[in-house]
Amino acid sequence: MRLEFFQMIDRVVAYDEREGRMSAQATVPQESPIFEGHFPGHPLMPGVLLIETMAQASGYLVLRRNGFSQMPFLAGVKDAKLRTFVEPGSLLEVDAMIEHDGSGFAVTRAEIRKAGARVCNAQLTFKILAFPAPELEALMRDQGRAIGIAAEATPS
Repeated sequence: MRLEFFQMIDRVVAYDEREGRMSAQATVPQESPIFEGHFPGHPLMPGVLLIETMAQASGYLVLRRNGFSQMPFLAGVKDAKLRTFVEPGSLLEVDAMIEHDGSGFAVTRAEIRKAGARVCNAQLTFKILAFPAPELEALMRDQGRAIGIAAEATPS
């Protein structure tokens, strides 16, 4: 996990095309400028970054399902629940599942667990659009390969 670069997912550990599911891992860094202000003497992963982590896992799931042909942009967060704190150094297990995919939108259900206990969960909505720039498409393909989800994706 590289918080400063919004690279939240370290690696994909399972992908099931038929079930529309993906599991990933992310390790919260021990040190980050983010912790200097959140909170001094008591560093915690900001809740908004936990939601971003679920959104990225869900986004990679959508990207993989569409062969990295279009970009999912986060459009909505519903029923988000932040259940406990996440400290630096925590290993997070991130799961995402497709609930709807079609008509230009995808909806996922995602959750994060730490040591088996649920940390947070939400329903996430994505607008599916053409990549607005070839640089973004290339970056997403590279990141997908780096985390182990884009091995079979081919350039458009």
